[in-house]
Amino acid sequence: MEAKARYIRISPRKVRLVVDLVRGKPVDEALTILTFTRKRAAGVVKGLIQSAVANANQQGGVDLDNLYVSHISVDGGPSLKRFRPAPQGRAHPFKKRSSHINVKLAEK
Repeated sequence: MEAKARYIRISPRKVRLVVDLVRGKPVDEALTILTFTRKRAAGVVKGLIQSAVANANQQGGVDLDNLYVSHISVDGGPSLKRFRPAPQGRAHPFKKRSSHINVKLAEK
């Protein structure tokens, strides 16, 4: 009852805002919250939780109504290093960050 999403091109800091909303919640409540959350990461996290539910269903012997988000974390993935034009012909570096998201579901 686990699912992972890797190399998601959203900054971990932004994804953590969404993840904190659903940590410890029952699955149906978490999916409802994510449906009405107006952040880009909400769609990714929602799909990941649905994938974890499908994995639990495949295993069998699990009551889907009693599932809750027992563990969800966001780790930093590799960063794309890019440059932006700056005054007087210079270039300033910046990073396009990515995220790895892990979800574990458990029964109550």
